Amino acid sequence: MAEPALQPGPSRRAAPARRTFWTRFLSRPAARVGGGLLLLLILAALLAPVIAPDAPNAQSWTNRLLPPGPGAWFGTDAFGRSVLTRILYGGRVSLLAGFLPVLIGVSFGVTLGVIAGYVGQRTDRVLMRLMDVLLAFPGLLLALAIIGTLGPGFQNAVIAIGVGMVPGFARLARAEVLNIKTADFVEAAGALGASAPRIIFRHLLPSMTSPLVVQATISIGSAILSTAGLSFLGLGVQPPTSDWGEMLASARSSLPRAWWLAVFPGLMIALTVLSFNLLGDALRDALDPRTRLRPGGKGHA
Repeated sequence: MAEPALQPGPSRRAAPARRTFWTRFLSRPAARVGGGLLLLLILAALLAPVIAPDAPNAQSWTNRLLPPGPGAWFGTDAFGRSVLTRILYGGRVSLLAGFLPVLIGVSFGVTLGVIAGYVGQRTDRVLMRLMDVLLAFPGLLLALAIIGTLGPGFQNAVIAIGVGMVPGFARLARAEVLNIKTADFVEAAGALGASAPRIIFRHLLPSMTSPLVVQATISIGSAILSTAGLSFLGLGVQPPTSDWGEMLASARSSLPRAWWLAVFPGLMIALTVLSFNLLGDALRDALDPRTRLRPGGKGHA
């Protein structure tokens, strides 16, 4: 008697879908440019001890305010420190300042949004009114208020920016839950006796991953800009530790004669934010189900 043919398992069915996603994603110039640029920035930050010509705070009073040249490719600052070295080490802080606030925003925002959308009624109204209160404050003003309470410093700046990102992720997660929880597969799971945590973690969260990933990727660039702004105001990273925002603040006293002190940190901020925005646009297009219906599966660039 012939044995019945084995049905392909979930992993076998998921593999072509993953290949299709990566094909759509990598076919976009924005993904290749943004990903390549971000990879270079991350490698430069990780390999700072190898690439940097000097220690980050090594001073040389005989080499103060040297313009870019063979001896100092990005020039030196008012203390004779290598601008290239400080940019490489400051990139570690700036990149970390982009990921950590988004992690805070995603963790708390998605949790509150899922609870509000799934439970509904009074819980939904209370949580969303709380989010509306936070959204009523401009992001920078809210961060300044939190730092004014906690005090300046990198850790408090990360917390302040992360709190400001919570309402956006909460409203996005709530909207996705309201859209998905009435789907047939969710109602079927409830009818079969699945508990609320099982429905949330097994059905709701996997179905809302795409918009959350896109929003998180774009938000990293915003977090880097916000952290740099707080450091520029003297409320973020404190000397002798530096990030690109603190380097811009230190450059004010030497402008315009030492233009390189502001140009290179500003350029690094711009390139980093650009790379995350390009990746976010490419992810949005690759995860958009409407692109699968177009000839060749290509969406707009």
